[in-house]
Amino acid sequence: MSATTATAVRDVPSRTISAGLTAATAHRVLTQLRHDKRTIALVVLLPCVLIGLIAWMFDGTPVLDQFGPLLVGLFPMMVMFLVTSVATLRERTSGTLERLMTLPIGRGDVVVGYALAFAVLATVQALVIVGFAVWVCGMDVAGPIGLVVLVAVLDAVLGCALGLGASALARTEFQAVQLMPLVLFPQLITCGLLMPRDEMPTVLEWISRVLPLTYALDAMQLLAAGGSWVDVRGDVAVIGGFIVGALVVGAATLRRRTP
Repeated sequence: MSATTATAVRDVPSRTISAGLTAATAHRVLTQLRHDKRTIALVVLLPCVLIGLIAWMFDGTPVLDQFGPLLVGLFPMMVMFLVTSVATLRERTSGTLERLMTLPIGRGDVVVGYALAFAVLATVQALVIVGFAVWVCGMDVAGPIGLVVLVAVLDAVLGCALGLGASALARTEFQAVQLMPLVLFPQLITCGLLMPRDEMPTVLEWISRVLPLTYALDAMQLLAAGGSWVDVRGDVAVIGGFIVGALVVGAATLRRRTP
């Protein structure tokens, strides 16, 4: 097969997403994750340890009930951003992604496949974190637990999507780690965790409205106070929009290897 023909074969599937190729990519990534015990421990156990320490430190106070739901929404996003960005970059620097994309597979298949695989891991993470916080640490949530799990899962998937997009900007795993404060810290400052958003300077309040973590934590606060689906559906829709947007950017900027 000539170079021109090979290029054409690779270019055709990149315009559409194949369910079979996407599922095959997701299965491959999940198989790798299943054998990576350290990553699983980081994703599932670390947030539980941190929430458990907070519950222990502030035992007998309302701190866990007040800030616990926010942490349940925050930790999945941060951990999954780190894991996804590093794992994707490792695939590219090791040549795995380059070999994969010599096959008739499109960028969309690769990105969505990665997103689905990490979404499965994110769902497990969210279930464990919410269950641990509520039934082990005694965190009180007035809203439906199912919605708390849903928002936590979406937050984790959002972290995956942002990690996939950020990995395109990094050339080494260390640079991928460095991107985490660049992407997440501005959101932490303006999301309302440190100060109510309506008390911020006007510029910062407007900035907070275009950052996804604002809506993730807002949904958790509403649920902690007894909110229902009607109260959080707007936030959920915005988070979903950010996920789709980040995946589109990730697919558009995906490189076969790091130069």
